[in-house]
Amino acid sequence: MAGYEQVHIDFINGPDIEALKLTDDEILAAIEMSLAAQGRGHTVVDPRLHHMPGVANGHFNVLRGYVGEEIGLSGVKVVGDFVDNYKENLPSELATLLLLNPTNGMPLAILDASHITDMRTGAVSAIGAKYLAKKSSKVLGHIGARGTAYWNVRLMDRLFDFDEIRVHSRRPESQEAFALKLEQDLGKKVTRCTDWESVIRGADIVVEASRLSEPTPLFKTEWVKKGALVMPYGTMSALELSLTDIMDKMLMDDWGQAHSGKLGAMRQHVNAGKLSAETLHAELGQVVAGLKPGRESDEETILLWHRGLSLSDIALGHAIWTKAKALGVGQRLRFF
Repeated sequence: MAGYEQVHIDFINGPDIEALKLTDDEILAAIEMSLAAQGRGHTVVDPRLHHMPGVANGHFNVLRGYVGEEIGLSGVKVVGDFVDNYKENLPSELATLLLLNPTNGMPLAILDASHITDMRTGAVSAIGAKYLAKKSSKVLGHIGARGTAYWNVRLMDRLFDFDEIRVHSRRPESQEAFALKLEQDLGKKVTRCTDWESVIRGADIVVEASRLSEPTPLFKTEWVKKGALVMPYGTMSALELSLTDIMDKMLMDDWGQAHSGKLGAMRQHVNAGKLSAETLHAELGQVVAGLKPGRESDEETILLWHRGLSLSDIALGHAIWTKAKALGVGQRLRFF
């Protein structure tokens, strides 16, 4: 642009992110920071938008937010969620993150956010479990083998060192690949389950990340162990309406996200008034910031519905961008 100095932005692609080799602790620290910032009111979270082209079995999510004094960045992430991508040998979730200067609108960095989506979702599950699961939790049940599933298990195992990890996926080939990668990276046996009940019964922590094409109540309330932590985040609900009836506490990552869009694991519970501003115990960030209690006894059965926040993407994107600049990783692109 004539009359202005040249401006460049940073581009960090998937191989760059892999080369940075973020540690589990670096990922967890970034997400815990963003949750605490949200709990303290230092953030802005806009309701997510769904863009549905209607030409394939999938849609786009558009997430926008701002993390204040902790890192001082705005960001926008666009992530596609296309169930049949495996037929093209592509991950189901492909994403791009744009980091922005909130004081002048200048774009600062573009990142491949597919990795970020997977890592930050797993980290939110892990931080949720840190504050809401029993400290003695030793059995993890995980339904679904989507890209985020690996990081759910890996980061929670980092905190709890499980004695038993159970997994299930609709497609046997994805279940086997998921289990083998976990066994290789975690150095422990992973139990392959052929049905949901075998995953859920007796588990201390249950994550439901299924990929259903329409709401189907495959997750039975009666299978949940008293004192368990249940974290559902499938796009389509797999839950019975009665699940909220057995919960001593219910939390979300952001209550405002409960009202956006028609999708989500707890959509029918919100519509029925079973999950409401009155029945919600807290947002997870309020617990992380120490403003509201998390788990207070081993007998509490707790539910955490996390829909995914732009704040997590921005915080982890910032951590990646900072490390990339320090190590000279990535590319500089001319903006104007």
